[in-house]
Amino acid sequence: MGKEHKNKRFKDTDMQIVIGWLLRIGVYVSITVVIIGGIFFLYRHGSTVADYRSFKGVPGFIQNLGDIMHNVVLLRGQAIIQLGIILLLATPILRVIFSAIGFMLEKDYLYIFISVLVLLIIIASALSGGAG
Repeated sequence: MGKEHKNKRFKDTDMQIVIGWLLRIGVYVSITVVIIGGIFFLYRHGSTVADYRSFKGVPGFIQNLGDIMHNVVLLRGQAIIQLGIILLLATPILRVIFSAIGFMLEKDYLYIFISVLVLLIIIASALSGGAG
């Protein structure tokens, strides 16, 4: 019975496969969302001539997550593109979270600590404005 229990236990290679798929899916989904947003943007603004005499920064409707989601529902191309970029940035953060979960399953406390520390640094950086 002990041998069967060891074979059913979650292995490190299983976690690496899950993390690999998570990274691939995250990149593919974000690329798809950005392309869809680009299509909507070009459909609505493709014939607009750009004015390069004055700099216009990031529009106000894509500066926070609530406004982005609202404008995604309205099918505004820039908001959809911004959502795709957020998904791309969230992918490695999810990898750190899944790594921590995998280390918890393995009861590898040193790497749990390191993963949580990395996650806290990312969160602190984002909240302090160091992320952009």
